[in-house]
Amino acid sequence: MRSVGIVVPAYDPNVEVLVSYLGSLRDTLQPERLHVELDAGSAETVAAVRDAGATVNRATERRGKGAAITAGFEELETDVLAFADADGATPAASLASVVAPVRDGDADLAVGSRRHPDSTVASHQTLARRFLGDAFAWLAGRLLDVDLYDYQCGAKAISAEGWAQVRNHLYEPGFAWDVELVAMAGALDLRVREVPIEWEDQPGSTVSPVETSVALFRALLVSRHRSKLLQNSQLHEAIAARRDDPAALVERHR
Repeated sequence: MRSVGIVVPAYDPNVEVLVSYLGSLRDTLQPERLHVELDAGSAETVAAVRDAGATVNRATERRGKGAAITAGFEELETDVLAFADADGATPAASLASVVAPVRDGDADLAVGSRRHPDSTVASHQTLARRFLGDAFAWLAGRLLDVDLYDYQCGAKAISAEGWAQVRNHLYEPGFAWDVELVAMAGALDLRVREVPIEWEDQPGSTVSPVETSVALFRALLVSRHRSKLLQNSQLHEAIAARRDDPAALVERHR
């Protein structure tokens, strides 16, 4: 059976919730490597994570979700690379369902989906946040080569071979990384599978839905542009010639 590594990106997490989730992931998936990329965590948090049977890398500043996952994936040497958000919104059993098609060789990238018709969701989101999320998913399906119900769910898995292909094309350090990952996978003709999950939205988010939507829309346009570059679009090559791209996340990680 193909080996599995799991990365959990965490920014100043609730230690009790994180440790409990790590235990559930370890018991359910039995990964070869369970790794936490910790931003702004204390020495006590590091010790608690290690006591829970996970390895941990602590950063002194907030890098963003995408940068943290990228750094974690670069640390893994497993056949399958997966990640799940530290709040435990995706139960370990659902992450196992996401990992399964990649582990079994049926997909290169598996995307957990909260909006899939077969998903089970207990949501604390406001009507406005749900509407903005649905509108974004609809627009992403029109602009990208991969049409999904949900691009932003914090549970995904990719094969080591797939990661080797996409890693140099990822630039978004924050929450828009998920969209960019899917866009690059589609542009590179990787096999993408959407997997319905059980999911419970965690209350207390400080993220502004309006600011987040604006940032995601910008990232969506940039991801479309970069995916068209990979497909040798003359129009997008002309646009790129006028711009200076930042270094890819893997370059910044080094």
